[in-house]
Amino acid sequence: MALVAGATRGAGRAIAVELARAGAYVYATGRSSRVAGRSEIDRPETIEETGDLIAAAGGQGAALRVDHLEPDQVADLVEQIEREHGRLDVLVNDIFGGDRYAQWDKKLWEHDLSGGLRMLRMGIDTHLITCAKALPLMLRGDGGLVVEMTDGTSEFNKSFRESVGFYYDLVKAAVERIVVGLTAELEGTTCTALAATPGWLRSERMLEAFGVTEATWREALAERPHFCNSETPTYVGRGIAALAADPDLSRYAGRVLSSAELARTYGVTDVDGSQPDCWRYLVEIQLPGRPATELGYR
Repeated sequence: MALVAGATRGAGRAIAVELARAGAYVYATGRSSRVAGRSEIDRPETIEETGDLIAAAGGQGAALRVDHLEPDQVADLVEQIEREHGRLDVLVNDIFGGDRYAQWDKKLWEHDLSGGLRMLRMGIDTHLITCAKALPLMLRGDGGLVVEMTDGTSEFNKSFRESVGFYYDLVKAAVERIVVGLTAELEGTTCTALAATPGWLRSERMLEAFGVTEATWREALAERPHFCNSETPTYVGRGIAALAADPDLSRYAGRVLSSAELARTYGVTDVDGSQPDCWRYLVEIQLPGRPATELGYR
């Protein structure tokens, strides 16, 4: 039994689909809806489409509109899960959507304050609210996995990230700190908390920004050669589905796992059969200004 919070698009959607494909009943939640309309992100994807993809993958689940900034809505969701299934085994917190407020080239005192604070609410408060409401149900069971989705490995995020803006950096650093705190507080239980990060994700928004589709994404390499080491959302989705089935996953408590590490550990690949290693590539090739290459990184 799994809950993927923030499953309307991108990695969250793929994780929900892959968990369902692997046999879990998945509650997929998000704010953008065919019925209620778009969220403030103003993207066309809807949570109902995620439900359709779960069904198309042969899986079972429920696609529900939930605002994870509203404690009452999250409490109602958890009550529904308990009423319908009596337990919750996996929680994936992939809620964010604060990119629209990010001002990559602004310092703290230059950044729009209201937008920055909204990012913190969307990327931190949502995760805390969901954990606070869902963990009591999870702790009644045997085992349990909390996956906090972030952007960047521990090594990469230990220093301030230039060119992403103060607030974005703070959100992603805070997510790892949530995992550190949960790991300490879950000591003595059978529930494991960890974080996971995809690499350069070919999300719906990223493909649109580059003027390509998933079928034509390599056309973007002419202007963005390092995009050669990008990955589909399915890549991290497959990794997390494999992780959730691992009887020894407690060994990862408190860690941040990249999509590449998950792929190597569990033998999964991206849809093209490759295993992109974005974060190693970023450190060894892209940031030092070396020519783009896929050799040894896919």
